[in-house]
Order: sequence, then structure tokens, then C-alpha cells
Amino acid sequence: MNGPSPGSSSPGTGLRACACTHDAVSPRLIVLTGGPGAGKTAVLDIARQRFCRHVRVLPEAASIVFGGGFPRDDHLRSRAAAQRAIYHVQVELEAVVADPGETCVVLCDRGTLDSLAYWPGEPQAFFQQLDTSQEAELARYVAVVHLRVASPEHYSRANPLRVESSAEAAVIDNRILEVWAGHPKRLVIESTDDFFDKARQALAVVEAELPACCRQRPDAESAV
Repeated sequence: MNGPSPGSSSPGTGLRACACTHDAVSPRLIVLTGGPGAGKTAVLDIARQRFCRHVRVLPEAASIVFGGGFPRDDHLRSRAAAQRAIYHVQVELEAVVADPGETCVVLCDRGTLDSLAYWPGEPQAFFQQLDTSQEAELARYVAVVHLRVASPEHYSRANPLRVESSAEAAVIDNRILEVWAGHPKRLVIESTDDFFDKARQALAVVEAELPACCRQRPDAESAV
């Protein structure tokens, strides 16, 4: 077979069926960002279970690039090349799911401006080389949710692609906080011992962008 069977979910879509009656709308892109170990992967896993098929959850562009074997070293040329590659993969991931007939919200595992937080040079060089601007990148997304990194005692390096120490993750987290600072609708969620409270705050932003027929049903609250 060349595709999914009837009634099955495509990769990145929600599991819950939805009998929507809304008109086709342009998909709204939401960024879930934060430094390494902030809990983004866990929140996205919950989103995949909680929301209906009209919410698409994108994979992380950096994991695609580095997991595919892209060179990862400290040379400035390599670091800049990696961030350009991640930026372009992110743009194409967003474009490929932007189907007004099937998708209401696209939940992005980081956004295009995250590459700027990892960029080894001046910001103007980033925008010049990618032929864009900070204003244009901010305008791609209707909302940004920033999960702050966990405290050192709760920081995990279980992800084999995570090379940063807890201290390095905190530095990156602050850079990410800065590059997204100009977005008019940004929610910053501080690290807390109650991860599920953190997840509920993040998912509430997604739900607010959905039409009423796609919003969470009372009997599915246990998904968070």
C-alpha cells in the first residue's frame, strides 16, 4: 500500500477523530521552544494524544539534520552551515503540512528563529545569508510557547543527540528567550516540579487557536 489505511492517522497528526463542520482555514503555526531538556518532547507527545487530526505536530528539524549525520563540531563554518540547514528544513516542514483542508494548527518543535540562538556570528549575517528578517520570521507564527529549562538536579541527557551540559542548556535557553522576545503573543512557562501543570499551560495556547469542534472533550482530560 502507498498510504495509510482509511481512518488511520498520518505521522504528526492527532489520534482523536473529529467531525468538524468549520470552513477551511489557513493553518496557524505555533512554536514550542525552550532550551535543551525543557520538556518539549514530552509536551508534544501529549499533544499528539490529546488533539484531533486537525492539529499537526512537526518533528524537530535539528534532530532530522543531526540524526541524519550532518557534521556537528565547533568550527564556525560547520556551526553556521548546520543552522542554515536546520532553518531550511524547518521552513519545508511547515510548508508541507500547510493544507487548509486538513490542518487548523501546526505545532512546531522549535521555530525558524531558534537557529539564531545557536548561530555562531552576528544576527545580521544570519538574516542576510537566509534572505529574511527577524520581523518576517516572527510573523510566521501566531504564538510562541517557551518552556524554561529544568533545574540542574532535574536535567536529563537521556537524548543521545543532546550534547549540552545543564549550564550550557541554561545559556541557550536565555538566548532563545531573547530571539523570540519581539513576538506579540509569547507565553514563557517557568520550570516547575509539576511538569503536568507546565504541559497544561502550553496546550491551552494550542487549544485557544482551534475551532470549537476541535477543542478538548471533557472525557479526554486525563490525557494530561
